[in-house]
Amino acid sequence: QVQAVESGGGLVEPGGTLTLSCAASGHTVNPMGWFRQAPGKERELVAAIVWNGPAYYADSVKGRFTLSRNNTKNTMHLQMNNLKPEDTATYSCNTNVRGTTGINSWGQGTQVTVSS
Repeated sequence: QVQAVESGGGLVEPGGTLTLSCAASGHTVNPMGWFRQAPGKERELVAAIVWNGPAYYADSVKGRFTLSRNNTKNTMHLQMNNLKPEDTATYSCNTNVRGTTGINSWGQGTQVTVSS
């Protein structure tokens, strides 16, 4: 399976912006996506994108987050604008998304903390 490494997380104040990056180990035509998990909560799908571009966004992030995918570079990026404290979570990407579930194995993830 195609593995992935996440980066770009950090500490940001409410209303700020972060861009997360997902570097895949090889090419895949599968839908890819970002998930997040906060303490005490289950992992949830944030956004997913098929190989040729159309993307899905969870209602909680729609209009604030933008997902893009570069199939030549085998990368995926999630631009997160107007961040809110409730966006605080560990964000992980998956190289094979089916429905709202990530099929391939999970990496370390990257921590996003939104706090004043």
